[in-house]
Amino acid sequence: MSSLFSLVSISLPTPFVKHEIETLLDCSLKKGIEKAFYYQYRDTFLVYTQFNVLTFINWEKEAMHQALIKLGIKDASFLEQRYIFQDYPILIDPQLEITCKVSNEQIILKEPLPLYLIIIALVISQSVGLEKYEQDLDVHFEKSQQLLDLTQSYALLKRSKLIEFARNLTAIQHGMVSDLFLLDKPNILWDNEEAEKLYNHLSSILELKDRFEIVEHKLTNLKDDISMALDMFNHKHSEFLEWIIIGLIGFEIVMGLMKFFQN
Repeated sequence: MSSLFSLVSISLPTPFVKHEIETLLDCSLKKGIEKAFYYQYRDTFLVYTQFNVLTFINWEKEAMHQALIKLGIKDASFLEQRYIFQDYPILIDPQLEITCKVSNEQIILKEPLPLYLIIIALVISQSVGLEKYEQDLDVHFEKSQQLLDLTQSYALLKRSKLIEFARNLTAIQHGMVSDLFLLDKPNILWDNEEAEKLYNHLSSILELKDRFEIVEHKLTNLKDDISMALDMFNHKHSEFLEWIIIGLIGFEIVMGLMKFFQN
């Protein structure tokens, strides 16, 4: 007899570390796949990734809301309106002739093996984490034009804003590559063909690689623009210093001539 598991992955609005999740939710998280830790209670799973995404598998809606409230998310009932999240139904069908089947509408598993459920949670979490970076980058794009307009005049404060902006872009790029783990498959998949198929199919449907390349391309363009703007500021800064030096030399000459004629 088939059964339906719900899956909800949410990007937590404030950063947590593993032991905080364990303390607040009174659970012990085990090492799963790469950067995913999980807790299993009967046929429910809680999966936490170190890029701050929490996934609930087969949880009752009210129980999930109560868990989020324990984490300090007081408006958990407004999940769809206020937070970055994705949900995906998982159908457990013992009559399925293959191990798993993935489509845009749902994932079908022959049996709810923990490994497969954690793989699904990891990929959906990566999609949610990538969406967070996509939204952050959209905000940076809006700010970038304002910062580039600052190059029309020179001021040290404006230069510091550009440097801070460039630092934020570097942090986003580093986080995408090191935290989301999108460029490499989890090691365990090399020894499990069926698990690898599930990971690949779901990654393909969610377009993780394509989305990552688009975000990286935008980041590269932004960094190039900011780098050019900083070069312009540095050039203006050099000119500014040169004029100060010329002014000081001129002042010294005038003072010298005044002393000469006074004597």
